[in-house]
Amino acid sequence: MVGEPVLSRLLPSEAISTGVAAADWRAAVRAAGDLLVATGATTADYTSRMRQVVETHGPYIVVSPGLALAHAAPGRSVLRTGLSWVSLSSPVPFGHPGNDPVGLVVGLAGADRDDHCAALAAVTALLASPDRLAALSRIEDPDRVHSLISAFEVWA
Repeated sequence: MVGEPVLSRLLPSEAISTGVAAADWRAAVRAAGDLLVATGATTADYTSRMRQVVETHGPYIVVSPGLALAHAAPGRSVLRTGLSWVSLSSPVPFGHPGNDPVGLVVGLAGADRDDHCAALAAVTALLASPDRLAALSRIEDPDRVHSLISAFEVWA
């Protein structure tokens, strides 16, 4: 994956959903997992595994104010490396003392450790700027989110 656009390839417009209503963090993670399943990146078991990560280890996936990176370890339920993007209509608490509530959940599925780390690095670079995170979180059109992410990769 080195040297090629990672995000725009791993995050097609079909894996982006905006204005999603979620009653709680479990529903928010499920929405991210459902998009990974719908785009052929994972099986439904991966969604369950992402929820189990939070139940077992706590809300460490809430990596900055308003942003959760939902993921689990690579395994058989990952069919290919992929990403999903769920912006919530109303933020929900994950239980993180400093970064709650969450308004954007990015689902991450790595086919192997290297792909997992490369995808994580690409998402981190994109969302490292709080201003960029806020701007992308407000966009309601999935195609527009994808276009801006693609543009970021060209200029990064």
